[in-house]
Amino acid sequence: MTEETDFTEQDSDGGSEEVVLTPAQLIGKLEQAWLNEKFSPELLENKCEIVECVIEQLDHMIEKFFPHVLEKEKTRSKGEPSILSPEEFAFAKEYMANMETFLKNVALRHMPPNLQKVDLLRSVPKPDLDSYVFLRVKERQENILVEPETDEQSEYVIDLEEGSQHLIRYKTIAPLVASGAVQLI
Repeated sequence: MTEETDFTEQDSDGGSEEVVLTPAQLIGKLEQAWLNEKFSPELLENKCEIVECVIEQLDHMIEKFFPHVLEKEKTRSKGEPSILSPEEFAFAKEYMANMETFLKNVALRHMPPNLQKVDLLRSVPKPDLDSYVFLRVKERQENILVEPETDEQSEYVIDLEEGSQHLIRYKTIAPLVASGAVQLI
């Protein structure tokens, strides 16, 4: 998530100014607002524009990979927790239905009958789980398999020391992100 987000901020004279923030800056502002509110002895001015921008970012991620998100939800086992809130799931389903209707009304109806179907799972790119991410280790982890054994190389295993930072393939550490043992930076 490296895209920038437009964020409208009130300046000192009451006017508004549009500021462009990276997702990391946006989350920093959200955390700052939350901590100020949490530790202030008085009720502070609401920062709903920050929350709205964060929600917009999440919606964009759902829009970007919606067929794959819905497929993952559909194929998860009964006891496995959902990755989407009920509202996000409804949004993704509605977005997919709207996208299919749009494609049918604008393009597919003008094509030969044998080409009037589109498989959104194959048409929309999957999230690249092989991409590399930066992370900070919050809890020491031992024997993390970085590369499995192949004909050309032996397996590569590392230990992650608390507080250390690494650049590593996302799918290698995805379970550690989910458990909170590492934090993406």
